[in-house]
Amino acid sequence: MVNTLLFLAFVSAASAFPPSDRDESHFKSWMAQHNKVYSMKEYEERLQIFTENKRRIDKHNEGNHSFTMALNLFSDMTFSEFRKSFLWSEPQNCSATKGSYVSSNGPHLDSIDWRKKGNYVTDVKNQGSCGSCWTFSTTGCLESVTAIRTGKLIPLSEQQLVDCAQDFNNHGCNGGLPSQAFEYIMYNKGLMTETDYPYKAMEGTCKYKPGLAAAFVKDVVNITAYDEMGMVDAVATRNPVSFAFEVTSDFMHYHQGVYTSTRCHNTTDKVNHAVLAVGYGEDNGTPYWIVKNSWSSSWGIDGYFLIERGKNMCGLAACSSFPEV
Repeated sequence: MVNTLLFLAFVSAASAFPPSDRDESHFKSWMAQHNKVYSMKEYEERLQIFTENKRRIDKHNEGNHSFTMALNLFSDMTFSEFRKSFLWSEPQNCSATKGSYVSSNGPHLDSIDWRKKGNYVTDVKNQGSCGSCWTFSTTGCLESVTAIRTGKLIPLSEQQLVDCAQDFNNHGCNGGLPSQAFEYIMYNKGLMTETDYPYKAMEGTCKYKPGLAAAFVKDVVNITAYDEMGMVDAVATRNPVSFAFEVTSDFMHYHQGVYTSTRCHNTTDKVNHAVLAVGYGEDNGTPYWIVKNSWSSSWGIDGYFLIERGKNMCGLAACSSFPEV
């Protein structure tokens, strides 16, 4: 009921600026591009939301910002709807603890990109309408760590984590943490491949078959909370690193450039999305992370984004981890 009232309030407020013929033309082109079909009633509602999103994007891009926004596959959704479908719906216990990672203390390369160092990073995947980003961060990291150690890059199963990892304080489509997923894989003695246990974007019964396990975890390495230089050291000297951060409404339509925000928080209790740092660099004096997302390759920079480094932006240094294999 509350969501309905919020939606009606949004539409009511937005209707003060009704869509123009040009807006509707843009919307129809966008619908065709993304294969969208609506009922007549929903068409009017989605047109209104799309128009407001487009105006917000255009206004942002007219300003002086380090990143641009663009229409994408989420442009007919309010942020409230987006958050419910694609982010964690339950707060995670991402507590500030002393990690186990021992830094090499450098020196570090000015930039690194594991995608360019070899066949170490799988293609960007798509989590769909399920808050399972934590599983994609987990598999992405384990895929890369395993490939760096063995030379074999094998896509691993997110669905096994969605279905089977609940005893490690994970919640399927309602969220979880990569560090806890690595613990599950370690104690469970393996993770199957994506081919053998394909992704469904919904929770199901655990169908893990130990004989088909294709990747293993010997230990879980947690980087001390807020130690962003520890993250830099790990990515520079070891492998890609899983981390979580807080997504706010201005991130939903990220297009390119170095993302930075004054809206998000930098504490452990607000993180709502898990991703994978595959490298870092600097642009016009602004240091950034190169990050693999799980919203398909049509979002952002072919499925990736850059986010400001060195300021714990949106809590990205709150809880980072990787497995040892």
